[in-house]
Amino acid sequence: MQTFDSDGVPIAYLDVAPKEGAGEPILLIHGFASNHAVNWVNTSWVRSLTGAGRRVIALDNRGHGRSGKLYAPEAYGSDLMAEDARRLLDHLGLPRADVMGYSMGARITAFLALNHPDRVRSAVLGGLGIHLVEGRGLPAGISEAMEAPSRDTVADPTARMFRVFAESTGSDLRALAACMRGSRQTLSRAEVAQIEVPVLVAVGTTDTVAGSGPALAALIPEAKALDIPNRDHNLAVGDKVHKAGVLEFLDGRP
Repeated sequence: MQTFDSDGVPIAYLDVAPKEGAGEPILLIHGFASNHAVNWVNTSWVRSLTGAGRRVIALDNRGHGRSGKLYAPEAYGSDLMAEDARRLLDHLGLPRADVMGYSMGARITAFLALNHPDRVRSAVLGGLGIHLVEGRGLPAGISEAMEAPSRDTVADPTARMFRVFAESTGSDLRALAACMRGSRQTLSRAEVAQIEVPVLVAVGTTDTVAGSGPALAALIPEAKALDIPNRDHNLAVGDKVHKAGVLEFLDGRP
């Protein structure tokens, strides 16, 4: 892992060369309470992408993994986290890259594609569908679950699941509570219609957190939807249909 300074916030990242050649770069942005290793290494995404000849860059979002921890919700706006990604491209001297995010990482990717279309060659929005527009995705109560004295005191099953997951990844629970309060921005239909880059919206067919993938794809001019059969929000991440669909998309985009 390496680290760079993103406007005062240390951001850790992984930069892996392809198995052969120079490789076109792809930036990976993980989801809430995860980190680059859990989201992308352990699920074999890094291996699949480097094996397909791509240079893989994966960061730990602020508040996560080995990156800097902040405790004010206003430090976690999706636009601010998108700027971390943009500054990482600057740091590496990359004019643009394909960008793939999952869940919260897909939200960040959408903000990056909207605000800096010249830096995003294509975007993959995994685990995030129409809730980018019509809802905030993860239910209320997760911040409170992170702040609870024990997982056993968390009654809501979804909130408890995220608390257990956060503990399993060794996360800073107070930073995650602030992140959840500060990073749940939506985009309007008019805003997603302004996303100019090729987009793949990849959502599991039993994912109730993301909302409909095809419904979001229908709002973005150059988007297509990928249904990941019989996978929920957690299991869709590393699914083979997901990987095959993304690789096909990357090979076919301009």
